Amino acid sequence: MLEKLIFEKSSPGRTAYSLPECDVPVEANPPNYRRAGDHTSIPIPERFLRKNMAELPEVAEIDIVRHFTRLSQLNFSVDTNFYPLGSCTMKYNPKVNEDVSRYEGFLNLHPYQSQEQCQGILQILYELEEILIEICGMEAFTLQPAAGAHGEFIGMLISHAYHVKNGRRRSKIIIPDSAHGTNPASASMCGFDIVEIKSNSQGLIDLETLKKSMDNDVAALMLTNPNTLGLFEKDILKIAEIVHDAGALLYLDGANMDAMLGIARPGDMGIDILHLNLHKTFSTPHGGGGPGSGPLGVVKRLVPFLPAPRIIKQDNSYEWKYIFPYSIGRVKPFYGNTGVLIRAYAYLVSVGCEGLGKISESALVNANYLSKKLSDYIEIPYGERCMHEFVASTRKLKANGITTLDIAKRLLDYGFHSPTIYFPLIVADALMIEPTDTETRETLDEFAEALIKILEEAKTNPEILKGAPHNTPVSRLDEVQAARKPDLRWKK
Repeated sequence: MLEKLIFEKSSPGRTAYSLPECDVPVEANPPNYRRAGDHTSIPIPERFLRKNMAELPEVAEIDIVRHFTRLSQLNFSVDTNFYPLGSCTMKYNPKVNEDVSRYEGFLNLHPYQSQEQCQGILQILYELEEILIEICGMEAFTLQPAAGAHGEFIGMLISHAYHVKNGRRRSKIIIPDSAHGTNPASASMCGFDIVEIKSNSQGLIDLETLKKSMDNDVAALMLTNPNTLGLFEKDILKIAEIVHDAGALLYLDGANMDAMLGIARPGDMGIDILHLNLHKTFSTPHGGGGPGSGPLGVVKRLVPFLPAPRIIKQDNSYEWKYIFPYSIGRVKPFYGNTGVLIRAYAYLVSVGCEGLGKISESALVNANYLSKKLSDYIEIPYGERCMHEFVASTRKLKANGITTLDIAKRLLDYGFHSPTIYFPLIVADALMIEPTDTETRETLDEFAEALIKILEEAKTNPEILKGAPHNTPVSRLDEVQAARKPDLRWKK
């Protein structure tokens, strides 16, 4: 049964609250306001005054509670359904992290308090940086970036500042076609020209193509490793050598770090700069528009360019240091999205060193298990083995008139959120599947069985896919019209 709009439940005179009589005299004339420092009252202009009462729904409290509770239960989320969204690592977020982030001592802090009154949170942020340094093999980290793409942007600013400091003004950034989509946008925003290089037949960077692309105008190579095909760049040391021999920097998009925790460190591979996505790898809330967090790590020669301020430990206390001559400056009000940082810290402290390795091992096992289970039913163009995710293709179903979108919509009827679709672009009709480390084998089996049934339906009963989803409150929408002409107003 469809849930009615809250306005449709409205009944004149019904209320969910009771307020005492107003004990402040009400002026007959329009209310006034005063400018700061001015003692003359100015009437609010007529055009800003309401002529009629606001058309708010008139409902009882129980109606409100039931309505919004039911709406919340219609949402797909990692707390209710399997969410194999490739390249996004939609893993379960332990609720203890939420409890820790809401400790009274954190909630009552104000960013303008003196550092003497904020030693606890400064210690946590400092220790989080130290943990990330050890995990990634970097020299230093900044927690200021608000999200992964923000971290990329800051990394490109640092690349620019580094080359300028060394008397070079380099204008090009090389990006593989298997990189994350935000990479070229972040580099372009910093004024760089983008040079795309194609992957080889194995879905990896072609070394000869990379060599030909390197020249004295290249500032950096932006690399995603494992890449968006879920494959590890096995020639990473050679890649680093080629880049460094040309005087360029090697940047790592660390959004896929869930595949390497406790197993491999980017710094040991020759990476100079990387960002992490705490809202992916370190189990903090993800989706709904944020907030996120994209800490940025650098090797020793790039430390002077990090954003200011930075947290410095002096004896047994922590303080802000603002003066760094070559710093690119402040890039975020205050010091990042602190609530997300606390959650990540709680997660890392709880899993410990041994737990980190188990996270990635579980992610790798789950992805390879699911890939192998589906390989007889759907095309997987690249790699017999994958890292934490893999990319399948539904292009062979076009003969039946079935699209990747049809598969995605039909999965909703089986209670599963769709994998990422139509990305990466180097795979036609892509389904990008990432099971993450927090899912059980039983869940993976259920998803595989559902997808196998849908693939069979695509051959024997394609019409059921074209009309999917069938079991959701709203069936398939005209997505172009919904994006271009959204109807957000309630009409009587």
